[in-house]
Amino acid sequence: MQIGITGTGSYIPKLVVENQDFEKSTFLNADGSTFKHENPVIIQKFKAITGIGERRYVEDNLNTSDIAFLAAEKAIADAGIDKEKLDYIILAHNFGDVTHGQSQSDTLPSLATRVKHHLRIKNPKCVAYDLLFGCPGWIEGVIQANAFIKSGIAKKCLVIGAETLSRIVDPFDRDSMIYSDGAGATVIESKNDAGQILAHASATHSFEEGYYLFYGKSYSSASDEHTKYIKMYGRKIYEFAVTHVPQAMHDCLTESGVAIQEVKKIFIHQANEKMDEAIVKRFYGLYDMEMPEGIMPMNIGKLGNSSVATIPTLLDMVRNGQVENQQVQKGDVIIFASVGAGMNINAVVYKV
Repeated sequence: MQIGITGTGSYIPKLVVENQDFEKSTFLNADGSTFKHENPVIIQKFKAITGIGERRYVEDNLNTSDIAFLAAEKAIADAGIDKEKLDYIILAHNFGDVTHGQSQSDTLPSLATRVKHHLRIKNPKCVAYDLLFGCPGWIEGVIQANAFIKSGIAKKCLVIGAETLSRIVDPFDRDSMIYSDGAGATVIESKNDAGQILAHASATHSFEEGYYLFYGKSYSSASDEHTKYIKMYGRKIYEFAVTHVPQAMHDCLTESGVAIQEVKKIFIHQANEKMDEAIVKRFYGLYDMEMPEGIMPMNIGKLGNSSVATIPTLLDMVRNGQVENQQVQKGDVIIFASVGAGMNINAVVYKV
């Protein structure tokens, strides 16, 4: 028996927000001062660095747990399983349900419990819990599901990554253009024809790096000082990521016993196009190789950075032929890798 992904599903919000929609925004520096450049210049530079041209926001009537449920339904149908046979529902997120127009996070009950409720699963032995691990949360959920199944305490797990970052961004912070909403779900189970997790690696760097991403007040002094938003030290994150993630991927691949030449695709957290390319180039540099063309599927240009949802939504889109010139086939070896708040990093070598 093998332990692998037997079904995927995603929810891509319908509301498209283009870069030009930010041209009338008031962007400020962290000290509240104004930028010397006009917004069109700021947006042009933003696009050149991140690769983001547009992003998706959820409809006002939906929340993180709602879109997680919608993605989960699709993954369960794709896997062709009985939802009552699920042993675990693991939902990776970072900010809970933040209702449109509100700023307070709601995690009571847990979002995983809400998804189980929406799925109308009666089986009390289906355990539902949330996972907070920054952007690498979905990968960490897959690692945990693999461990549960490998130990014999579970046979089928549902792992979801969902986030509505549009609800917790500071409109006066130009970094707000990075973030987006979305949900991706996967069914992990033990099955003869399933794929196989060949190796995995995780780490938390918190001694100096713990607060590279944090909750902070608005850059506008006119805003409510008690309302907090997602903030980050972008340069420090970039330097951290390109230093540590390639090595984690290398160590994981070494543990798997797979040769670098056998890797067909790398699904990396859609954080920043230039950063992602730098990570993968440095990874191949550890083998004195150039980064192969087409090795890294990307959808950040259209979908933005939806944190824990980026990799499972990208995987689902590639599996369904929705990313141009990208596909995975049975037997392909692929790598999942992510970096995010914590600072956490992880990687999985997976045989489709």
